[in-house]
Amino acid sequence: MARRDEIECWLTDMDGVLVHENHPLPGAAELLEQWRTQGNPYLVLTNNSIFTPRDLSARLRASGLNVPEDSIWTSALATAAFLKSQIPGGSAFVIGEAGITTALHEAGFIMTETNPDYVVVGETRNYSFEAITKAIRLIGAGARFIATNPDATGPSADGPMPATGAIAALITKATGMEPYIVGKPNPMMFRSAMNKIGAHSENTAMIGDRMDTDIVAGIEAGLHTILVLTGISDDAEINRYPFRPDEVLAGVHELVHPEPLETEL
Repeated sequence: MARRDEIECWLTDMDGVLVHENHPLPGAAELLEQWRTQGNPYLVLTNNSIFTPRDLSARLRASGLNVPEDSIWTSALATAAFLKSQIPGGSAFVIGEAGITTALHEAGFIMTETNPDYVVVGETRNYSFEAITKAIRLIGAGARFIATNPDATGPSADGPMPATGAIAALITKATGMEPYIVGKPNPMMFRSAMNKIGAHSENTAMIGDRMDTDIVAGIEAGLHTILVLTGISDDAEINRYPFRPDEVLAGVHELVHPEPLETEL
C-alpha cells in the first residue's frame, strides 16, 4: 500500500468531503488548487446520477470551488462506460434524468422502450409508476437490469427522500431480479475513474466520508484510503466495520501543504 508521499493521483468524494449543503468545507478550495498547480491528476466522484458533469461543475463553482467538468466522475458516467464495454452501441430503457441519459447517449447507446438490451435505473425526482411498470415488464421479457448506485435515500431540505436503491428494490421485488450496481461501493466505479485519468492503484488515493461506500470500495480497488470526519463518520461508526482506512483525518484541510518558505540565497 502506498504511503501518502507516494500518491500522485487522487479520487475524492464530493458531498461531505469538499462541500456540505452547497458550502465548501475548510481546505477544499486550497486542496483543489494544490492538485492543479502540482499537476496531480484527480477526479471528484459522486454516486448521484441526476446531474451531468457540466451541471455539477456549475454547482461547485457557485459554492466557490473550481472543478472543471472533465474532472468530475459520476455513477452515470461509470454506468455508461461499463455498458459500452459490454455491448457497444447497445440499447436501454432508462428511468432517470439528464445525468444518465446524456452519459448513455455520449457512449453511443440508443434509448428505446422496444426490446432494449438493458433497463437502467438512475436517480430522478420524478419516479413514474408507468415507467416502473414498463421496467418490470421489460426485465421480465429478458432485459438486463442495471442500477447506477445503491443509495436507498438521498438528502433534501425537508429530510430523506427515496433514491435509486429504493426504486431498484421495488423492481427486484416485482421481478425477482437483482440489478448489477455500478456505483460505489462497487470498486468498478473507481477503476473506470482511474482509467479516465490514466492512474494506477499503487499511486492513487481515495478520500471519502463513508466507511460503507468510499472506504470499502477504495480498499477493494487497492487504493490508499483516507476517511475524513466532515461527513457522516465518527469513531463509533469506524469501529462498526471489520476494515479500516489507511488514514483518518478531521477534514481535507489536513491534506493542504503549507506554502514553502522562500529560502534566502
